Parts: sequence; C-alpha cells; structure tokens
Amino acid sequence: MEDLRYPIGEFKYDEEIRDHQLDLKIKQIEDAPKNLRIAVDGLSEKQLDTPYRPEGWTLRQVVHHLADSHMNGFIRFKWALTEDSPTIKAYDEKRWAELSDSFEDIQVSLSLFDVLIKKWVLLLKSLSPEDLEKKFIHPDSGLVSLRRNIHLYAWHGDHHIAHITSLKKRMGWE
Repeated sequence: MEDLRYPIGEFKYDEEIRDHQLDLKIKQIEDAPKNLRIAVDGLSEKQLDTPYRPEGWTLRQVVHHLADSHMNGFIRFKWALTEDSPTIKAYDEKRWAELSDSFEDIQVSLSLFDVLIKKWVLLLKSLSPEDLEKKFIHPDSGLVSLRRNIHLYAWHGDHHIAHITSLKKRMGWE
C-alpha cells in the first residue's frame, strides 16, 4: 500500500554526490515554484481545504508550509555562509501550519515561494566547493553541510508537491 506521508519515498542522502548531480538538485529547487503552481492550478477552495491524508495537512497548508520551510532553509544557508558552524533555531512546523496565515489565500505563499526561490537559486549557483562544505548545527539533526541541505530541499519541494498531485490523482481531480 502506498505510504501517503512519503509519496516519493523518504529522504536519502549519499555522501558521494558528484557535482553534476548537485546541479540537478539546484534545478529541482528552481523548478519547485512552477511545479507547485501547476499542481494547484484549477483547484477549488474546497479541494484546497482537503487533507492530503487522514490527519494530515490540507493542500492549502502544504502550500503555505513550502514557503515557510524554504524561507527557513534560505536563512540557514545565509547563517552557514557568514558564521562558523552556527547553531540554527529549529521551528515547530506543525504549529506554524496551525497559524492563521496557513488558512488564507495560497496566492500570497505562491508569490513568496516564487521570489524566494529565485533569490536562493542565485545564491546556490554562486557557491564554491568550499562553501558547499560549510555547515550549521541543527538542534535535532546535528552538523549539516550546505551540500546535503541542497539535496534535502530539492527532495522537500518534490515531496510536498507529490502530496498535492497524489491526492488529485486519488480523488480524480485531474
């Protein structure tokens, strides 16, 4: 049976990632806003308010979460690039998804996601091999390299977009 929580599988990272694969991951991040817009195009308000799985977030909350999460990711990159292995602040994504802005019009987060990713990709494409090895300390995950985090956010965007597209398929909304 399909795991509704992980429609594209859980995140896996191979330390021996070659640079051309890194370019593909940056491209995945770059394409996420376009793919998200395609995924939600034509959905009604009622459909946006449908959870992607039992006891899961609504599609609306997923859209807002992507903007929130990637905004946090971008700032973590900036900290790691400007400080020596800083300890970042984690955030409670479940509680963030319960805040009032996560129940509002998705256009605000779609626009934020578009602009944020454009800015982030400019930064990602400028990183040197040395920059990619810079790290931050996550309170739960420990020491995390920027190289690994690029792979994580490439997966993360596709992961949540798949929540939307797999629900649309299951519900016959395509």
